[in-house]
Amino acid sequence: MSPARPPRGSAPPGGEARSARGALVTVGSVEFVDAGVGVSIQDAGRSGHRAIGVPLAGAADPVLLACANALLAQAGDTAALEIALVGPTLRAHDAPLQLALAGDFAPCLTLADGTTTALASWRSVTLAPGEVFAAGPCRSGIGYLAIAGGCDVPRVLGSRSTYARAALGGIDGRAPRAGDRLPVRAAPGPERRAPRPFAHADGPLRVLGGPQDDHFDAAQFERFVSTDWRVSREADRMGLRLEGPALAHRPDRGADIVSEGVVPGAVQVPGAGLPIVLGVDAQTIGGYAKIATAIRADVPRLAHARPGAVLRFRAVTRGEALAARRDAAATFADWLRRIEPLHGRSGEAIDAALRASNLISGMIDAAPAAADTLPWE
Repeated sequence: MSPARPPRGSAPPGGEARSARGALVTVGSVEFVDAGVGVSIQDAGRSGHRAIGVPLAGAADPVLLACANALLAQAGDTAALEIALVGPTLRAHDAPLQLALAGDFAPCLTLADGTTTALASWRSVTLAPGEVFAAGPCRSGIGYLAIAGGCDVPRVLGSRSTYARAALGGIDGRAPRAGDRLPVRAAPGPERRAPRPFAHADGPLRVLGGPQDDHFDAAQFERFVSTDWRVSREADRMGLRLEGPALAHRPDRGADIVSEGVVPGAVQVPGAGLPIVLGVDAQTIGGYAKIATAIRADVPRLAHARPGAVLRFRAVTRGEALAARRDAAATFADWLRRIEPLHGRSGEAIDAALRASNLISGMIDAAPAAADTLPWE
């Protein structure tokens, strides 16, 4: 017989389960009944190893990763499931399990008696042992499913993020498969929801020229920022190949440069003239001229660009890029403060609870700690 289901919103207080000696202990497990499509374990990424050729990897949209974790009152960079196409179906074992979804999904919960209930995204939900949660298709380009306590897989070079090309991180260096199980090391807390989805800034993607914009004349740069570029079928976490009018390099400069470091958001233009916008799994060095680089506040938006999507770029100054970082931090902080309980407590009480949880390294207030710091970095 299945254990009695805990009432919604009245789960025991959340937090890590620890032994008398302070070590983390397993309180249950979560099984992948179906692994979904385009699902991987990601956290803040594998920083500090580019010198040995290891890409950053990590969440393609770290903002939505932080949103999903905030719904569970845990650190914004806690490892979670990134979903690009169809989310997984998960079953709780041995103990209640709490999940949270950030993104546009149509999830459903199947109770132990077989009854299925439709749920909303942008909320947390508690599963009793034996209950099954299906995230469904992701309709927002990308989304995240966070697990209370995080996806507990070994760290590799300081990160749990999956970099499949080199079999780093994740579950034995790969994406989840049906039948896989992960330990659960945190008890559920009160269920929460966001009154509205988090929304990135819209409009053209903002870029800084260069570092090799001198390989293009003014007319070609103007063509770059005035064209509606279409994302080709060659689009993944490594980068987006764009379709549109070819950009001509200056004859005295050409397309090739001495290979140098590249970063997510850099826009390379090979000899064929069609731009490639690099993603979080991109290589660490490149030998093509870079006409521009997306500003840090807009890099997460690239994760939502599916094949066929249209991208447009706008050149900005460094001052405008820094202002965009401040605006992004304020937008996130405002969204964070609006998280509310599904039952019972007032908005003031939930704000106090979130502050007590020290979410996102303490970043709750609208003003970021520094002009060049985002709360999820």
